[in-house]
Amino acid sequence: MILVSGCLIGINCKYSGGNNYDERIFNLVKEGKAIPVCPEQLGGLPTPRFASEINDEKVINKNNEDVTVQYKKGAEETLNLAKKQAILQPRSPSCGKGKIYSGKFDGTLINGNGITAELLMKNGIEVLMPDEYFN
Repeated sequence: MILVSGCLIGINCKYSGGNNYDERIFNLVKEGKAIPVCPEQLGGLPTPRFASEINDEKVINKNNEDVTVQYKKGAEETLNLAKKQAILQPRSPSCGKGKIYSGKFDGTLINGNGITAELLMKNGIEVLMPDEYFN
């Protein structure tokens, strides 16, 4: 079973209360090949919530609050659900792989991984972005 970011199948769990619907990912769930998760919600954060980015190994929200503990808890809970593969939301401070936002809230991307993506990869879970899976 593949884990997928809940926002990718239309669940309104994105920080803004919206989603990042991707029909390809939705169809994986519909076909019984994947299950949705939202690490931020699993970590106890509400929806909607302040946008967050990683800055100096801490996750700080736009209200300048440290939410690292909630992100780490969500990552641990996601790891408990993961088996071998996860398709996650690009650029997210939880789910991003390879590129994440800079922590300056200016739209700049830097090299790095989100908290959940990093934990999953360290534990042998293959983490893919939607375009990687479908290409």
